[in-house]
Amino acid sequence: MLMGKHLIAGNWVGGDAEFQNMPVSGSADSFAVGTPDHIDQAARAAEDAFWSYGYSSRAERAKFLRSIADHIDARGDDITAMGVKETGLPEGRLAGERGRTMGQLRLFADHIEAGNYLDRRHDEALPDRAPLPRPDLKMVQRPIGPVAVFGASNFPLAFSTAGGDTAAALAAGCPVVVKGHSAHPGVSDIVAQAILAAIKECGMHPGVFSQIQGGNRAVGQAIVQHPLIKAVGFTGSLTGGRALFDLCAARPEPIPFFGELGSINPMFILDTALEQRGSAIAEGWAGSLTMGAGQFCTNPGIAVVTEGTQAGAFGDAAAKALSAVGAQTMLTDGIADAYHQGRDRVAAHEGVRDLLTTSCDQRNATPYLYATTAEKWLANEELGEEVFGPLGMIVTVKNADERQAVAKALQGQLTCTIHMDDADTKDGQALMPVLERKAGRLLINGFPTGVEVSDTMVHGGPYPASTNFGATSVGTMSIRRFLRPVCYQNMPDALLPKDLA
Repeated sequence: MLMGKHLIAGNWVGGDAEFQNMPVSGSADSFAVGTPDHIDQAARAAEDAFWSYGYSSRAERAKFLRSIADHIDARGDDITAMGVKETGLPEGRLAGERGRTMGQLRLFADHIEAGNYLDRRHDEALPDRAPLPRPDLKMVQRPIGPVAVFGASNFPLAFSTAGGDTAAALAAGCPVVVKGHSAHPGVSDIVAQAILAAIKECGMHPGVFSQIQGGNRAVGQAIVQHPLIKAVGFTGSLTGGRALFDLCAARPEPIPFFGELGSINPMFILDTALEQRGSAIAEGWAGSLTMGAGQFCTNPGIAVVTEGTQAGAFGDAAAKALSAVGAQTMLTDGIADAYHQGRDRVAAHEGVRDLLTTSCDQRNATPYLYATTAEKWLANEELGEEVFGPLGMIVTVKNADERQAVAKALQGQLTCTIHMDDADTKDGQALMPVLERKAGRLLINGFPTGVEVSDTMVHGGPYPASTNFGATSVGTMSIRRFLRPVCYQNMPDALLPKDLA
């Protein structure tokens, strides 16, 4: 059963206006439209909750995170059915994403129980040190306060209501206010019900989690500008993310905006690998490029190869593999429109050749494949911009020097990939210093779609891949975004945080 309302501090709150979701099939559902006043109520409740939740024990928060996962699991069939209806994603994909979401919550529970993230340090007092004595100094990471999270269009579960940003913030001890995405308000509604059930089961302050659905840009602006919000987690477009980032920086009290904004995720196929197994790499690329209708931020949009016969064979193999992929439903009409516009923008550039053209309209996406030279690619910045969908481009280089020039011209990326054999080691070594300055994750002989949730994962990179190159939005290290170090000097144990006492 859908509530169709905002969840604010344990209460389901309506409004003066409603909007409807955009189902692929079936009848539409109605939801209350969020307003800046709803944001204010939620932020105030989150601040009130912080005085207890921010000082709760790690065991209490771990229990809460596991309870959220359990209550999401209990609603699994309803979540999947609503997700298929709203997004067009297949049941298997949604079931897998639900598993990932629950896994993230439970991983963070384990992570905070272990306690290593606290980075506890102690410099003992040196009263006899000359010329000046040293006081007793202790340091630990502490939660920063209420956090705003924007739901992502392309991940109705793993990057939305109870997704990675929410899990990391709650694990850190920070209450969360979610701005739900209009692409999947029904899924967000059901997941919010699961979180509320966990709040009641664990006896948490109800202000620890709120979710505001729908609303215009004023609602998004209100949440990042609210003086009680201390950080923002965002996954979405470069245009929207940059606008919110600028608002955060312009506040009287600037706050960090952790935006993951997209990437073309280039692949460099080196010469021996191209010669020995170019067709296999092309087929793998086609599968990665079209997975989920290409609606992944790690979608590998370009392949860089050395010109010649093998480059032609690679293009033929990729086109053949892509041509076997039928039309796929995109998440929203708006995303589909943006994909069609991106296709037209790429195709219009001088020096860009069609290797595979298809026909798609309305909310559908079919693959497209283009080719151009490094000279043309380097001369047109637009060709280095993300097209969100199953569109690929092959960039041919004359030699290793031109390959280096392409690598150095890249903007910040989430991922960069090298396909190589042993004979390509020298060229691979030459690329590595460039690529590690460009991306947060580097791959060899793989494809970047699929982001492991683990201690070592980095899902971020230099701008415009993300707004903070020192952070990740996936993996246990993402908790650092919502913590700050505090030093305690000559502090009696009775006044220290529980994690230091």
